[in-house]
Amino acid sequence: MTKLKLSVSTPEGDLFKGEIDQVTVNTEMGEITILPNHLPLVSIVQPGELLIKQDKKDIPLAVYGGFLEVKNNNEIVLLADAGEKVEEIDEAKAEEARIKAEQILKEKFNTADYEDAALNLAKELARIRIAKKYKKHRSNI
Repeated sequence: MTKLKLSVSTPEGDLFKGEIDQVTVNTEMGEITILPNHLPLVSIVQPGELLIKQDKKDIPLAVYGGFLEVKNNNEIVLLADAGEKVEEIDEAKAEEARIKAEQILKEKFNTADYEDAALNLAKELARIRIAKKYKKHRSNI
């Protein structure tokens, strides 16, 4: 069976690198699943879950924006603004950050600050959603 070569990188370094069966990611056009021999594609990645399937095993990651390129040689490159493994998400800190971001959005200030706060809110909501989804399964990840 044909495999995909996936590379997920953040400014801090590689988050994942390996051969996989498929990957599901949130893009600006919606959630997509990429299988072997997918058409070439370039898309903006939205904050959310990146679900990798590798040898019948699920590998969930959290990514917070970035760019995705699917090449015609079964290679996928995801350059994420930030990301982390599910087991590294601190749900309590994410909740605190969500509350802070919501408070900032309620205040009056310039457009750039508002956009930064909105992006932070989207990131923290994604972290909380993913952490809760896999909380029961963390020992299996």
